[in-house]
Amino acid sequence: MTNPTKASAETETEIPVSPATPDAAGAAPAKAFQGLSPRTIAWRRFRRDRTGVISALIVLFFVLVALAAPLISAIYGKDPYTLYGQERSGLLNDYGFPIAPNGGMSGEFWFGLEPSLGRDVFTQLVYGIRTSLLIALAATVLSTAIGAAIGVAAGYLGGKFDYLVGRTIDVLMSFPSTLFFIAFMPVVFAAFYRPDESIPPWARAFVLIVVLVVFGWAGLARLLRGSVLSLREREFVEAAKVTGASPMRIIFKEIMPNLGTPILIQATLSLPALVTAEAALSFLGVGIIEPTPDWGRMIQRGTEIYGDDITYLIFPGVSMVIFVLAFNLLGDSVRDALDPKTKR
Repeated sequence: MTNPTKASAETETEIPVSPATPDAAGAAPAKAFQGLSPRTIAWRRFRRDRTGVISALIVLFFVLVALAAPLISAIYGKDPYTLYGQERSGLLNDYGFPIAPNGGMSGEFWFGLEPSLGRDVFTQLVYGIRTSLLIALAATVLSTAIGAAIGVAAGYLGGKFDYLVGRTIDVLMSFPSTLFFIAFMPVVFAAFYRPDESIPPWARAFVLIVVLVVFGWAGLARLLRGSVLSLREREFVEAAKVTGASPMRIIFKEIMPNLGTPILIQATLSLPALVTAEAALSFLGVGIIEPTPDWGRMIQRGTEIYGDDITYLIFPGVSMVIFVLAFNLLGDSVRDALDPKTKR
């Protein structure tokens, strides 16, 4: 007579079970990531995202070009300020446009010459990346830090402070920021510099960063405020209060570790938006101006002469589209890697 227990055991051993076999819900078993830290799991998810990896490489390329701009200029043998077309005959015609085809592109001037002034386009583009990235990165870091601090404080403290922060955020997010930039920038410059006095590039960059930060922190603060309102009612926060932990310890030890993902995602998505905003202000003439290289200024100049020479407009325009698109896709990939519930 067959032992039913033995038969059942033999039946179970004959059926192979793969650890990667989906369960009834269609999800892979948690055993595949057993023993791995959340950071390792997120990194593995990110590496499997081909779009994210390619976008990260493109962003890294732009960052390296920005950091190595002086070295690239030295090796190339040109700079973005010298008026090569005016100093040397045979480069520009009587109307100020490059004589050589395709905007003057040649083995000596890889991306051609700027019409009228005759500056090298390649070095302008390289240094323009540096200018736009430095301003956008500084504004992103400051707005993220301020938004995180105000949002967490408002969500945890509540009361009148939360009400005041909420109304301030409502005003900032409903304010026409572009019109404010156009009207506010000349007022600031007039307060510190005389009309006949030239404004140094660092002053323009500093004011640009300040105004971008003023309007850039509100979105993150509102997001984190809502998250903290939920987290402060959780059991682990209540347990920390019972043990006598101070509010600062609760915020930094219990709440902030749970906010790292939204802060990182928001910062990743904010930087390309600020690059675009900086370029738009320079395009409108209230940001970086001559002779400092900048993508927005190059695009503004290109729109004036694109009917006669579209080459000068193509390079900064295409570069900005590639960079912003790559950074946005990178932000989406980082979000998907850190939050497995998110699907694209």
